[in-house]
Amino acid sequence: MSAEGYISTTDAAERLGITRQRVLQLIESGRLPASLFANVYMIRESDLKLIEDRPPGRPPKPKPEAAKPARKRKAA
Repeated sequence: MSAEGYISTTDAAERLGITRQRVLQLIESGRLPASLFANVYMIRESDLKLIEDRPPGRPPKPKPEAAKPARKRKAA
C-alpha cells in the first residue's frame, strides 16, 4: 500500500527486515517518524533512511550499578 510516498508499517518491516511490531516500537519511541491516518500508521519512504543503518539485534541492556555485597545469613 503506497500513497504519495507513504508506506504501511507492514511494508516498512519487509524493507527493513524486521517485524511489524518492531516498526511500531520504533515509531512509539520516536526513532521513526510516522503519521496516523484513521488509526493506521503510515511512514514516508524517505524516513526509512533514518533507521536503515541501525545495528542489528537487540540493543544492549544498561549495565547495573555497582553490585551490593551479599548479606550474610545469621546462624540459626
